[in-house]
Amino acid sequence: MELSQLDSILIIDDAEFDRQLLAKKLSAWNYRIYSAENGMAGLKALESHSPEIVITDLQMPVMDGLEFIKAARRLDLRYTYIIVLSSSDDKKSIVQALAAGADDYLTKPFHPEELQTRIQAAQRILRLQSQDLLILSMAKLADYRSEETGFHLERVQYFTKILATDYMEHHGGINSQYISSLQTLSSLHDIGKVAIPDAVLNKPGKLTEAEFSIMKNHTTIGGKLLDEIYQDTSAPQLRLARDIVLYHHERFDGTGYPHGLFAEKIPISARLVALADVYDALTSKRCYKSAFSHKKSRDMILSEKGKHFDPLIVDCFERRHEDFQSVAMQYKEP
Repeated sequence: MELSQLDSILIIDDAEFDRQLLAKKLSAWNYRIYSAENGMAGLKALESHSPEIVITDLQMPVMDGLEFIKAARRLDLRYTYIIVLSSSDDKKSIVQALAAGADDYLTKPFHPEELQTRIQAAQRILRLQSQDLLILSMAKLADYRSEETGFHLERVQYFTKILATDYMEHHGGINSQYISSLQTLSSLHDIGKVAIPDAVLNKPGKLTEAEFSIMKNHTTIGGKLLDEIYQDTSAPQLRLARDIVLYHHERFDGTGYPHGLFAEKIPISARLVALADVYDALTSKRCYKSAFSHKKSRDMILSEKGKHFDPLIVDCFERRHEDFQSVAMQYKEP
């Protein structure tokens, strides 16, 4: 039977005996094994073979484990689940590894059953990523009914990732795994529009007060749908998706909808997606407007600092606005 990427594991350790011992055990469990003697060789193996699980030591020559983890997280690849297997069991090493982007930490000598359980847990998490395409397809159900087709959702995903990555680097509070989930789930932000009548959804002009009231319902409709699923499953990703869908039209100054939340009362996920979505709306043609230039859109967003948008997230946008422009050009509508 052919093994998939989920059955492939990269071992990075400068001790040849430890590499061989671990490889022998993992091979017996029917995993395809790749090996590297340091972080630099590990990066090359990661790019060449794309295993989705990496088991790495920390103390190595040329490039140590911490530097490898940081470099791996900068690669534009599918998310790699990184397990640190180290002889160092002090709290500082564990915190540093997790802060750098590791997903799990085990100390040597390892217990085979515990390692196997951790790998199986990693595989369960990684299989969730195979649902990314399904999530995007679901999200497009709403877009196909409106003028916002094409690459709208893909752009919002990338804008969200840019903002969240900068936020993590400057303010912390979120990690790379959270950003990966946020990027995927941001595409669901307007899923509730499937229940909005075409006459309102595609009206070529300003909505009346009554029509706008109908349009605003897409947040609560989508939020209720995802909340019901979340209550049944308790899956953290569904709670994250619910928060995005329900709160992405809240405003930092409390004048948004549906609940008039303000400042940090609005989940960080919704605050990030809100700016990403607005930038795309400004720079894209809609049934009620022409596309604005990047400069005009940037100026409009900066003018809403502390009003519509979280000031810290506006700062993230300002630092990375050229990346926004690049994504907009790369995924420009035909």
